[in-house]
Amino acid sequence: MIYFDNASTTSVRPEVARVYKKLVEESFANADSMHSPGRKTKRQLEQARAHIARSLGVDDSEIVFTSCASESNSLAIVGYALANRQRGNHILTSNVEHSSTRHAMDFLESIGFDVERLPINERGIVSAQAVKDHLRKDTLLVSLMHVNNEIGSINPIEAIADVVHTHPTCVFHSDCVQSFGKIDIPFQKLDMATISAHKIHGVKGSALLMKKNRIQLQPLVFGGQQEQGLRGGTENAPANIALAKTIRLALEEQEKTYDHVKTIRDTLKTWVESFPGGHVLSPEDALPYILNVSFDQITSEVLLNALDEKGICVSAKSTCDSRSSQASEVILALNHSKKDASHAIRLSFSKDNTLEEAKQFMQAMKEIVENYGLSL
Repeated sequence: MIYFDNASTTSVRPEVARVYKKLVEESFANADSMHSPGRKTKRQLEQARAHIARSLGVDDSEIVFTSCASESNSLAIVGYALANRQRGNHILTSNVEHSSTRHAMDFLESIGFDVERLPINERGIVSAQAVKDHLRKDTLLVSLMHVNNEIGSINPIEAIADVVHTHPTCVFHSDCVQSFGKIDIPFQKLDMATISAHKIHGVKGSALLMKKNRIQLQPLVFGGQQEQGLRGGTENAPANIALAKTIRLALEEQEKTYDHVKTIRDTLKTWVESFPGGHVLSPEDALPYILNVSFDQITSEVLLNALDEKGICVSAKSTCDSRSSQASEVILALNHSKKDASHAIRLSFSKDNTLEEAKQFMQAMKEIVENYGLSL
């Protein structure tokens, strides 16, 4: 199998799996229980929180464990809006956000918030100047992803944070799921940021929201005292403790993995650009972990099925929208044609991929286009 769908999820590192298995077996006690096993689990959980906080350069109290990035995004966006409605009613986001952000914004709009979705430019980003131009006196929140999950475009979040912080009543949240462990993130300048374990070779069911101490949120999951009272329910201690190791390893290998992945991406990009009917849809300066391409001769659906038969895993668009039959809204927002949007596939890479796999993909594509493709 060739797995080029790492933007959807990644394999679990063997060393993380071993730690997680041991934790499930030995640290299963409820972290809020007062007996010795419970106290042990709580101690391990707080040690993990401290390690993560140091890795991000923030305070321990600014790390909130959640179950997934979608929960983190929802808590940041809806939780902040509901808790701070007296500060304003206007929210800025983009027209190419992940579905969790998009649906959170739809909900806020349904209860009376004024949500403005900024269009991306030809590079697939929202510029700091665009944010500045659209800030209003009643702007409450700006939420923009760092790296787009379909095309790999990189928003200038440090510059955007500087603009947002000139506004007296506005804060900035960034979905950093596709950027963490791949490029540097200016956590010190962000008010809130989302990270997910399973995008960086960790276990599913574990994520976090980095939230500065001054940020007040309305809980969305009600229950007990867990996570500063922000999300009720027994904490998934084994997964959250394992997240500390997952993050440490991702950051230690960030530079080496980036160079490795870039070689694979550059090889495939050059080949697609030379292939008859092939188009590279990702911007020139996109993150190399994601390469969005299309082929005039064959639709996304046919191509995905043909590649799957050959043991090659890719996506047509964001996996959270994969059941939809509609063409990619991100590709259309980038001003590519409807044909490109309906013929696009997303290749996404990790440390485990190889140049040999890239060559096998090229050969498979030649055979698929020859067997299933339409004439140009």
